[in-house]
Order: sequence, then C-alpha cells, then structure tokens
Amino acid sequence: MSAIAARRRNTAIAFVVLIGVMSFFADFTYEGSRAIVGPYLALLGAGAAAVGIVTGFGELLGYGLRVVSGRLSDRTHRYWPVTIFGYVIQMASVPLLALAGSWEIAAVLVIVERIGKATRNPPRDVMLSHAGTEIGYGWAFGLHEALDQSGALLGPLAVAAVLALRGDYRVAFALLAIPALLTLAIMVAARLRYPQPERMAHDVPDVNAAGLPRTYFVYLAGAALVAAGFIDFPLVAFHFAQASTVPAAYIPAYYAVAMGAGGAASLLFGRLFDRFGISLLVVLTAVTALFAPLVLLGDATLALLGMILWGIGIGVHESIIPAAVAPMVRRDRRASAYGLFTAGYGTAWFVGSAAIGLLYAVSIPGVVALSVALELLALPVLVVVTRRVRRESAAPAR
Repeated sequence: MSAIAARRRNTAIAFVVLIGVMSFFADFTYEGSRAIVGPYLALLGAGAAAVGIVTGFGELLGYGLRVVSGRLSDRTHRYWPVTIFGYVIQMASVPLLALAGSWEIAAVLVIVERIGKATRNPPRDVMLSHAGTEIGYGWAFGLHEALDQSGALLGPLAVAAVLALRGDYRVAFALLAIPALLTLAIMVAARLRYPQPERMAHDVPDVNAAGLPRTYFVYLAGAALVAAGFIDFPLVAFHFAQASTVPAAYIPAYYAVAMGAGGAASLLFGRLFDRFGISLLVVLTAVTALFAPLVLLGDATLALLGMILWGIGIGVHESIIPAAVAPMVRRDRRASAYGLFTAGYGTAWFVGSAAIGLLYAVSIPGVVALSVALELLALPVLVVVTRRVRRESAAPAR
C-alpha cells in the first residue's frame, strides 16, 4: 500500500469513528427515549392501537421524508447543512417529552424525532459511503453502527437506572438533554474537521451508468417485506408491560441488551458483508424472523432471547441493508437512492406497524404469524437480488 493510499484509508477510518462517536451520543439520547416511550404513552392514556399507529406513522415519516432530504442533498451537495438541521430537530425533541401533558403531545414529539432522523440520515450515509470506498462499505457502515449501537445500549440502561431510583419518566427524559448536547457539540467538531467528506473517495469505476438499476428496485421490494414484518419496540414494550412478562423497571434493560447485540452484529456482519455480499442478508433475515414468537409468546427468559434476535435484526437494518445500496448506484445518485429506498422501506414499516397494532387487540398469535410470514416472504426476493448482483459483477465491463 502506497503512502497516499494509507493516508486516505486512515482519514476514512478517522472520519467513520468520529461520526460513530457522534452517533453514540445521538443513539444514547433517542434510543434511551424509545426504550420507555411505549409505557410512557400508555401511562398518558394511549392504547395498543394508538401506540402501534403512532410509532408506525413516525417510522413512515422517518423513512418517507428521506426522499426529500436525499434529493435536496444530491441537488445542492450541501451534505453537512442538511445533516446538521436534522440532528438539531431530533436532539431537541427528546428532552421535550419530559414536558408532555398528554399522550397526543408526546406522540407529536415522537413523530418530530423521527422527522429529524429522516432529514439527517441520507446525507450522513452518503458521507459514510465516501469513506466506504476506501475501507469497504460493509466495514464503514458496520463500524459506524457498532459505535452507534453502543450508545443505544447505554442509553436505555441509564434510563432504567433513573426509573429504578426515581420511578419518574419525566426525569429520565429530561436527563437525556445531556447526551443530546454532546451530540451537537461533536457534530460541530466533525463539520470543522471534515468540511468536504466527498474528497475521501478516490475515483472508482461506475458500474451503473444510467439511473437506478432494476436490481435496486428488486432489493427495495425485499427490504420492504422485512420492514413490514418487523415489530417496533414501543409495541413490544407495551406488550411486556400489559402482559406482565417483564417488570416495568427491566424493560429498558431488555432494550439495552438488544442494542448491544445489534452493535456487535453490525461490527461482525459488516466485515462479513464485504466478503460474502448480499447473500448474507438471506441467512440473517431467516434467523431474526424468530424474534416475534419469542418476545410475544414466551416467558421472560425467551423474551430476552427474542430481544437479542430483534437487536441483531436492527443491526442488520442499520448497517448491512444501507451498505448494500451504495455499490448498486452511481455515486452522484446515492443520496436520492438512499432517500427513495428508505421511503419505500418506511412506508412498508408503517403499514406493517399499523396492521400489527390493530391485530394485537384481536390476536397476539395472529401478530406473530403475520410478522414471521412477512419476514419469510422476503427470502426468495433477496435470493433473486443475490443472483442478479453476482451476475452483474461477473459481467465484463463495457
């Protein structure tokens, strides 16, 4: 490796780590909040259907609005300003939950937090993909997600400690203002240190010369099925509380375990993705589909195992799934590709969450059956994508 190549690689790794530390505190903030928002909404008077619809609608906007954010980022190439705007909105909304006087106000803040995430994710992912051209897309997204999920592990644990000591949800939300401010401070430092992350990417052959390829849309269909069958944690937490499967004080700890599993999975599977490619998703989707019967039908021990599988699934959603998009599309279309991809992904998540929330009141075994069926339906689609990617990679360059 030449000195110039080594320097580019070191710069890329340093950028990914700094963005990962920023994401550590961001996830500490909003995953700490998400660990308790289900029971909090219930405490304020929301029912299971309301929790499912609110969190599902939040995910719809949290993914759907990425089309706007992605296109804006592609057209203006102002990745940092869009990213900063999104983080400010997201980090401000979480501590404000401490002031919510009704479940409707809390629901609005939950949705605003997702809008902030929708705004900042596409441009941030594009910046990470530039680093990925130097160190591997799977490793870039996997390393970032491992740091990200470390915050998602500690945030819920901190919230659990506050609830154990004080038993006050409002105090827990208010204390999350500290990591929120740290997130914004590190973001400013990253902006000053790396004002133009696109310069990290050396010139690489452009395999997809015209628009978004058909394989991309097939992949989107498979990912949408996975998203539709994935039960959001606020509803899982609602179930734990209503069914008394898990004591209320331990629910955030279960979430923390899931986030820890997700972080470890991101680091491991990100490396494996660079070696084995998208075929890895087929195996992981089949395994993580088992989380639903464990968390909704099992006792506390089986529910914990189910949460570990659920966390691995989240790690896959946040690292490997976006990593697979980057090499499918042209570099100058990546923000739009991420925006469109996550819009379809989020729409499927919302439809699935709303259906699951409504079905929960009728039949919990029915929820399990629906979740598992949707996850398994994604498998043949992902197999088709794997074959197409291999065929396109083997085709001679024109």
